[in-house]
Amino acid sequence: MTALPLSGLPEGLRLRRAVPQDLDDVMWLEHASFPTDAWSASQMSAELWSPHGYYVVVETTTDGAPTVVGYAGLSSLAGNPVADVQTIAVAADQRGRGVGRVLFTELLDEARRRGVDEVFLEVRADNPVAQAMYTAAGFEQIAVRPRYYQPDGVDAWVMRAALAPASTGPGPIGQETLGERD
Repeated sequence: MTALPLSGLPEGLRLRRAVPQDLDDVMWLEHASFPTDAWSASQMSAELWSPHGYYVVVETTTDGAPTVVGYAGLSSLAGNPVADVQTIAVAADQRGRGVGRVLFTELLDEARRRGVDEVFLEVRADNPVAQAMYTAAGFEQIAVRPRYYQPDGVDAWVMRAALAPASTGPGPIGQETLGERD
């Protein structure tokens, strides 16, 4: 799987398109990140296989076999001008290094490539770090879903951002964009 070099990603890590074979690694991180409300393996598998989804992982590139240390997913139906950020998770030992920002930025870039005008997401009301990242990216809180996260009973902030049209640039992770030769 080809990785796209991205500025801002720490040394020894790479971003790539997720594949169904990543399910076990993603589920380990899902349970570590969301111990009380993790998705089931069947839910996550359906997301990884969905033709409407776009999932990426960040993995290590040093010290033997690669290890998934972050993942994120976007869902948008073909031709629909709206997309939803489904999930973002980063391993505890990688937080604060910009991994979440790189994952989130890639999801927004894919939404633009798909011609999406608006992106929505839910975030826990008790997660100020994620709220700050989303706000810095132009998202605004538009609603609250009371007791959305179960079994904890934590509210969800519903956030929305309008996207500017895509500029020309690299294609999706795992694919190459062919250009004219000079």
